[in-house]
Amino acid sequence: MAHQLVGDVEIYYEMHGQGDPVVLIHGLGSSARDWEYQIEPFSQSYRVVALDVRGHGQSTKPPGPYSIPLFAADTAGLIRALGLGPTHVVGISMGGMIGLQLAVDAPELVRSLVVVNAGPELIVRTWRERWQLVQRQLIVRVLGMRKMGEVLGARLFPKPEQGELRALFAQRWAENDPRAYREAMKALVGWSVADRLEAISCPVLVVAADQDYTPVESKAAYVQRLRRGELVVVEDSRHATPVEHPERFNQVLRDFLRGC
Repeated sequence: MAHQLVGDVEIYYEMHGQGDPVVLIHGLGSSARDWEYQIEPFSQSYRVVALDVRGHGQSTKPPGPYSIPLFAADTAGLIRALGLGPTHVVGISMGGMIGLQLAVDAPELVRSLVVVNAGPELIVRTWRERWQLVQRQLIVRVLGMRKMGEVLGARLFPKPEQGELRALFAQRWAENDPRAYREAMKALVGWSVADRLEAISCPVLVVAADQDYTPVESKAAYVQRLRRGELVVVEDSRHATPVEHPERFNQVLRDFLRGC
C-alpha cells in the first residue's frame, strides 16, 4: 500500500504478488477495495496492482474538471513510474472506459485489456437516459451519498441472500467525497473512443453481464470492430459481476490471461 505522485495527484495503489503485471481499475464511486475477490487469488501468479482513480478512495481529490483521458493519463503515469508496462489492464464500468482510453492513447503500455460491463462511449441520446443522469445527480445533492449507495446497492444486489453485499456497498459509497464524485460523474458523459476501436491492436476481452444496464447486443456490436476482440457473457449477473460472481469471473479472467 503506497502513494505515487503522478502529475498533480498522489495516486494510491496496492501491489501484491510477483510475475507479469495486472492493473485493476475500479468503477465510478468505488476504489481498489472492490477488487478484494481478485487480488488474493491472482497475486499467487501475477503482480497485481489495484489503484484508486483520482478523486476516489485514498488518492487525492483536486478540483475538477475531470475526464476519462485525464484518468487514463494518471494510470499511464503510474504504470510508467512503477515500471510495469506493458501490462494486462482490467477495468470495470468507468474503469473499463479508462482501459479503452489507455489502449488508444498509450498502446505500448497495454499488453491486454479486459473491459467489464462497459463500452467505448457514454453519449446521452434519449430523454430516458438524460432523466436517469439527472435523477442520480439529484439524489446525491439532496439525499446524500449514503442514499445513493442504498439505491444503487438495491439494483446491483437485489437477491435476499445478498443483504451483506448491499450493506457493504452502501457503507463504502457513503465514504465518497460528494464534490469529487460529481466531477467524476460529469467526466463520463459525452466521452467516446468509438471511432478509434480499430486502432486497438492488443487482445481485448469484453465481459458482459446478461442483466447489465446496457444490453449484451451493444457490447457484441463493438467487439466485432476490435481486431482481437472476444466477448464472454456471464448469466444471472448485473453490473458488479466481479463481486457478485467472483469465482465465475475469476475463471474467465484466468483463462484469458493465460492466452495472452
